Amino acid sequence: MNKTEDYLKELAEGGGAVDISALVNHIVDDSLVLKASDIHIEPWEDVLGVRVRCSGQLQELVYIPKEYHPLICGRIKVMANMASHIKDVPQDGKAAPPEFNGVQLRVSVFPTVRGEKIVIRIFNPKARTFDINSLGFDEETLNKYVKVLNKPTGLVLLTGPTGSGKTTAIYASIGYLLEKHQNTVAIASVEDPVEQNLMWVNQAQLNPAQDFTYVSALRSLMRQDPEVIMIGEIRDVDTATIAVTAGMTGHLVISTIHSGTTSGVFARLINMQIEPFLLASSLIGVLGVRLLRLNCEGCKAVYTPEEFALAHLRTSEGDAMVEDAIEQELFRCGFGCDTCSNTGYAGRGAVTELMVVNEDVRDVVMNRRPTREIQEAAVKCGMQTLWEGGLRRVTNGETTIEEALMKVASEML
Repeated sequence: MNKTEDYLKELAEGGGAVDISALVNHIVDDSLVLKASDIHIEPWEDVLGVRVRCSGQLQELVYIPKEYHPLICGRIKVMANMASHIKDVPQDGKAAPPEFNGVQLRVSVFPTVRGEKIVIRIFNPKARTFDINSLGFDEETLNKYVKVLNKPTGLVLLTGPTGSGKTTAIYASIGYLLEKHQNTVAIASVEDPVEQNLMWVNQAQLNPAQDFTYVSALRSLMRQDPEVIMIGEIRDVDTATIAVTAGMTGHLVISTIHSGTTSGVFARLINMQIEPFLLASSLIGVLGVRLLRLNCEGCKAVYTPEEFALAHLRTSEGDAMVEDAIEQELFRCGFGCDTCSNTGYAGRGAVTELMVVNEDVRDVVMNRRPTREIQEAAVKCGMQTLWEGGLRRVTNGETTIEEALMKVASEML
């Protein structure tokens, strides 16, 4: 039982008035204990459901009487400096309650037919580490990535779906440069929002209400004599153009971009009207990142994967590999225990795909070849694919084949 359930039980037994501030704080407290990234407060038919996203998966936290819904909405709106008197319209806000010691909350309110749904994104500086050696990259990828970061100029992009570890990886990249150069280089960032304050980094946070957007911020920043520029995300044509230009004019630029695949970054940027020859000249590396849930060490044991997973493996890797893995008892999964809240998983680990843009890759891009050919060129030059990285974690007993198939199977050639 968690603090929220304990508090609701006391209310039910004692019949006292609810302290709505305490109730909301208990929800946040319980989420921090579970190391959740998001809190979902959802009005259902006859109850208010609270779910949290842990290791990328939603799980139930507590059920709250529906009568408390308006009070909880009002309290969270006040915390996040929203218009508490306005209902049934989308609102966004931010909160940094002092009782949570630096934890920041990004709040989104969305109207549904049963009332307002609230999602809170949690930024907990204490729960994150920005040491590049602790990201979980395999040694080969880490060494290659460090070589890319050591280049004085060029554009480095990180890609992956929401919640795949891009932000952590980009902060770790800046942390590596800080550790190497200390305060001898000028590093600046434009972010939305600033999630972690970094020493010796001039960080700027967007403010669209004052027309302080990525484009306006970067245009001004280019006159600030930066050597390393971190851009939170490339979202539009103008931001992409400035990032590519900066990478060609003596700056090291690190940013993130949403793309279905690592090699698909080129197509995404070309669709943003960036000329292929500019990409080939400025882009020096693309790092695809995914996070896989790892088996709980407390309840991990040998298992036989589901038939659909074995069939997929046989198609991609061959019957011999599958039979050898079964015979050697390489497949492991967690069966659930108190340590992992009966999920079978505890924590997440990264799998990566680093495309170093060399001459072979540049030639394919310059000739406007399809994404698949860009991927093939990178693989011929030694790039480990996301699927290969996921399969390595499976055969090491770190995760299940079902988890790997769900997160990285779409990246297979």
